[in-house]
Amino acid sequence: MESQKLRDAAFYGLTAVTALCFVGTIFQVFLHTPVEARMGIVQKIFYFHVPSAYTLYIGATACFLGSVGYLVRPRDSFDAFAKAGAEMSVLFGVIVLATGMLWAAKAWGTAWTWDPRLTTALLSTLVYVAYVILRVFAGDGPGERKFGAALGILGAANLPIIHFSVQKWSGQHPTVITAKGGGLQHADMKLSLALGFLSFTLFAILLLWARTRLELANARLARVEEDTIDLGLDPRYEA
Repeated sequence: MESQKLRDAAFYGLTAVTALCFVGTIFQVFLHTPVEARMGIVQKIFYFHVPSAYTLYIGATACFLGSVGYLVRPRDSFDAFAKAGAEMSVLFGVIVLATGMLWAAKAWGTAWTWDPRLTTALLSTLVYVAYVILRVFAGDGPGERKFGAALGILGAANLPIIHFSVQKWSGQHPTVITAKGGGLQHADMKLSLALGFLSFTLFAILLLWARTRLELANARLARVEEDTIDLGLDPRYEA
């Protein structure tokens, strides 16, 4: 009981710290970071777009680890972690695509082109959408869990393709962070990006923690309901 209180306190503490970091990031980006000369105010999307892509990688990695763990040793904890990672990948995959389209509309004059990185990012997001749909509508049996785990591993296999697609197949996607791509020249730009990474990393940990706890609670509840039915104690079946 005491350990549960400590975990709850840590969870709420992390929630408060994450919220403060996001508030600080927003203030830093919009009030202190200079407007980029070429892109104008639209460039500020960058400080959310890149950390969102990074967080997509975190979710996909969590889904991969949970999926591999479940295939090796089927346990509710591995399955719950994989589901949490897949849901997070869908969320941040949509954010990456949406912010990328806003950026592209300004930089390229069109919201979408079949750029290698954009296309592979869309494919990866769709894989995790398929995972979530499968787990929601196909049941929660061992077969469905194993099939979902296979999708989780497939989604992770696409991550290196996303990362190296610009180098391998050229494309229009810019390289900004490194000096080769122009870099971030102003100190406030670097600070904004660092705060963005920090905020999204804390948010990723918070989401993984919350969703894993919820899925484990749902799994325990399902076990209790099954045992109750087996014992003939379910009030739904009483005369």
